[in-house]
Amino acid sequence: MIFQILVIVLGVVFVTGEPQSRLVITAQGPVRGYKQPGDDVYVFHEIPYATAPTGPHKFKAPLPPPSWSEPFEAVQNNIVCPQVPQERHTQGKEIKVQEDCLITNVYVPDTEAKNLPVLIYVHGGAFQYAFGSVKTPINLVKTKKIIAVNFNYRLGLHGFLCLGTEDVPGNAGLKDQVALLRWVQKNIASFGGNPNDVTIAGWSAGASSIDLMVLSPITRGLFHKVIPESAAGISAITIQMDPLENAKFVANKFNFDHGNDINALEAFYKNMSYSNLINADVLSTPNAATLISPCIERDVGDEIFLGENALDILKRGDFPKLPTLYGCTDREGKYRIDNFDTWKDMMNENFSIFLPQDLEFTNDEQKEEVAQEVKQFYFGNQSISEENILSYVDYFTDTMFSYGIARAIKMQAEAGNDKIYLYYYSFVDDDENYIPHTNIRGARHCAQNYAVLDRLPNEENISEENKKMKIIMRDLWLNFITTGEPVTKDSSYPEWPPTDENRSPYMSLNITPELHTSFLHQRVFFWDNIYDKYYKPPVPPH
Repeated sequence: MIFQILVIVLGVVFVTGEPQSRLVITAQGPVRGYKQPGDDVYVFHEIPYATAPTGPHKFKAPLPPPSWSEPFEAVQNNIVCPQVPQERHTQGKEIKVQEDCLITNVYVPDTEAKNLPVLIYVHGGAFQYAFGSVKTPINLVKTKKIIAVNFNYRLGLHGFLCLGTEDVPGNAGLKDQVALLRWVQKNIASFGGNPNDVTIAGWSAGASSIDLMVLSPITRGLFHKVIPESAAGISAITIQMDPLENAKFVANKFNFDHGNDINALEAFYKNMSYSNLINADVLSTPNAATLISPCIERDVGDEIFLGENALDILKRGDFPKLPTLYGCTDREGKYRIDNFDTWKDMMNENFSIFLPQDLEFTNDEQKEEVAQEVKQFYFGNQSISEENILSYVDYFTDTMFSYGIARAIKMQAEAGNDKIYLYYYSFVDDDENYIPHTNIRGARHCAQNYAVLDRLPNEENISEENKKMKIIMRDLWLNFITTGEPVTKDSSYPEWPPTDENRSPYMSLNITPELHTSFLHQRVFFWDNIYDKYYKPPVPPH
């Protein structure tokens, strides 16, 4: 009887007791994380990796993180950086918006293994919204093959206003990301990770960010493999073409009227109200521009993330030739479906305003000729309407996302990178919405990332097809993170060789992966010809 009571008591303690914890000693002090309910994963939430400057210095590079002597309880999970309100990205949870928002989350498997490969994910959100834990890597870490990290970085005007002055030099959000990489190098071994085996991954704006990190002189040696998902550093959506003009354009929306006075412009932004800073509308431009995004910096005496055109760095080959897993989805341009009813009429009336921002022409006549050439390529002699909405999707797929990737791959391969693996993701589940006026679903922007990371709150209720696709994608991504190749020699998947300067071969990723040649063949060659003739390089603040 006593034995039975003891068993019951011990059972109650096991079921209702405190969650298991793990204490890690970091350079800042001890940090305690806790095991996730139902998972063999310890999560260390919201460790400060740097300090975001505030007040008149809020646009400058990050400061060192705080330190402490008592254990930091890494349990809070709601801090986000100031940003454009995007309720669909909060997953319904309560969030805490604060300027000092530079925190990281570390996901560690329940294992005593050391020197595990490290995966760092950079979140997307057009450089304007979202946060590190908007998607989580629990299912990747449960394999006990890797440690994973995600984090916040400054967004919108806080992170990417670029005036080229001492107090507003530009690229603060990218310098936050570099601070995180340095924090990982200093601390990840204490969590069981290998600082000499780090893969950086990112989706959308996160992909653009890490693609630029490869080219930045201040990131050398901080990572060793790269997974840019659905964007590239030289995409039209990534770099500000003229950051001072963009800054004036945004300021004018708030009644700035001091012309070209840079001192007045700087003072205006330093004193801009908090609500205006986070609500400035810099998206939905027809020419694929993101008005407040990474820029080429002027030398103002501090550390520079990007001091010249990324294209020039690629041409010189002055970057580390790292294993890279590049790719996009088949219908990235669904990103602009919400604009279709308005934009189709605008495209019929004046297609030239939809040409990518990084093209320039000698006169309006030449611009109109090219606009008609592009329109003819995608829509033939037809007006843009519900009848050819798939061509509308293809146009924005290419101009915003896939062509930038194709161009970056070509230039990297020509510079000697023979470790690039290219894919084209086309899986769609039955819960994906049809493209309006069609019976086609199409994989939306960054759909591959939804397959790799967790679908919250759980994955129990998704379809069997979706579960299969997630298994495939996680296998391929884990292979790459741990070996530098998405398909290993002992794998059951088709052989997947690196691609070349002709963007061939590439893997078509669906329930049955297949190797193909000539990635988006006619479409990328069409844009190669356009960009060879009309490319416009970005400029630093001047």
